[in-house]
Amino acid sequence: MTTLHGRRTRILAATTATAGLLLVAGCTSTDDGGSGSKTAGGVALVKAGQLTTCTHLPYPPFQSEIGGKVQGFDVALIDLVAKNLGVKQAIVDTPFENFKTGAFLNSGECDLAAAGMTITEERKKNVDFSDPYFNATQAVLADKKSGVTSLADVKAKKIKLGAQAQTTGEDYARKQGFDPVSFESSDAVLNGLRTGQVKAVVIDYPVVQGWLKDKANAAALEVADNIDTGEQYGFTVKKGNTKLREAVDKALSDAKADGTYKKLYEKWIGPYDESAASPAAS
Repeated sequence: MTTLHGRRTRILAATTATAGLLLVAGCTSTDDGGSGSKTAGGVALVKAGQLTTCTHLPYPPFQSEIGGKVQGFDVALIDLVAKNLGVKQAIVDTPFENFKTGAFLNSGECDLAAAGMTITEERKKNVDFSDPYFNATQAVLADKKSGVTSLADVKAKKIKLGAQAQTTGEDYARKQGFDPVSFESSDAVLNGLRTGQVKAVVIDYPVVQGWLKDKANAAALEVADNIDTGEQYGFTVKKGNTKLREAVDKALSDAKADGTYKKLYEKWIGPYDESAASPAAS
């Protein structure tokens, strides 16, 4: 499958549980000088009283719906930014392809984007990244019956490989000479593996960790390979939005200094890995 096109978005509650989701077709926007409000810190927001975050669901453990509420590692970190600004976080579910172009930031629909997104030179052309907040590696997850032991093995045995569309995992697979089956979301990737559409997938290792916590997944699937691609995740803001970028960086720095980051890491990711948790700035 390919990523969704068009402007359809979903507005989801991040700070309070809701009975359901509000679906909206199309969107409205304001620029920095429009109807947005300014916080005490001087940060312009697209909507009064809230920090509006664009994401792409689901992508556990970074963001996913749990009990009608969007939760995860990214959500918790951006909640810290919102708290410092004296507002609440609101989340908008959007197609992942827009994160590469910064479309929803430029249109004034969102203040920032948080989607387990790797910092790349290509993406830097369109958006400004925060300091990196997580070191990520890629994993090859395979059906245990496939006999796959590495990515090279996938190629040698001509196993059908899958990946999430528009991600660095898909890019990496293509650079290694694969033509992977593209799935629109991480849930679709897992479903493709479970149903036999593909026998192995390349995707971020933290996502795989989350999947394997499920006993049924662990019984049928296994990590065949770990690939250190040197990737780092960052949050993004509109080009030139220095004040908000600095507010994000300050929240991350404070959280690492006071132990909040470690607590959230252990809650959402797993055993604390200081090398992954304290990446140097790109």
